[in-house]
Amino acid sequence: MHPLHNPRKLAAAYQPLLDHLNAALPQLGLELEASRDYRAYEAKYRQRGPHFLLPNPWHTLQALKAGYRVIAMAGDAEDFRGLFLVRQDSPLRRVEALRGRVVSYPSPTALAACVMPQYFLYQHGLDVLREVTHRYVGSQESAIMHAVLGQSDAAVTWPLPWRMFQREHPAEAAQMRVLAETPSLVNNSVMARDDLPVALSDALRDALLALDPTGNGREVLDAMAIARFHPADAQRYAPVARFIAEFERRVRPVEAA
Repeated sequence: MHPLHNPRKLAAAYQPLLDHLNAALPQLGLELEASRDYRAYEAKYRQRGPHFLLPNPWHTLQALKAGYRVIAMAGDAEDFRGLFLVRQDSPLRRVEALRGRVVSYPSPTALAACVMPQYFLYQHGLDVLREVTHRYVGSQESAIMHAVLGQSDAAVTWPLPWRMFQREHPAEAAQMRVLAETPSLVNNSVMARDDLPVALSDALRDALLALDPTGNGREVLDAMAIARFHPADAQRYAPVARFIAEFERRVRPVEAA
């Protein structure tokens, strides 16, 4: 799992899914592995350590190069968009007002929670590298808390961790409002290492797609704060490659922040 949350919250969100899958597919024996931060997670798939991944779309492109294949998409595509959060008492009313301000992010390689929002700033006329102070603070929750505590003027996240933050920290969430949203792209993938038997990865894909959001899969999906899993393959992520090429041409290399 890429570091959507700290390890404790990641386990709370995704262990119900693993319990469900291990009951349905005892031949897999899946274990949840968290990572300290995005950099640690990236090292793991580049070394081909995990058998299965749930990466963000940029990580998906990199993991394809390392020898993983896409077997599903986790969540609806329209749910993958960046959110700019500010305090309720902030004077900021437009994203252009972030010129000269401090913005907190989880990581420079977080697609919905950094890359897409920085491109959004570029589209609204800001010199992203010179007119905004960027702070990369390690996790979605930390990015939000920096803004809650006034350590940044705005926080960037995306809908899934924002929903979980609202659920787990209602008092702090009530102090925040959404300043702006980016367009959506495509959601996180589920990937299998390419040396695994196809029958195993196909069984996992089928079990994910069979989770019924209106039936017995609702509790598992609710824990992750996603609507459903969708069929997907590498071609589904071609728009991400085109977006990244445009972002790197206009703003910065993804890994050079």
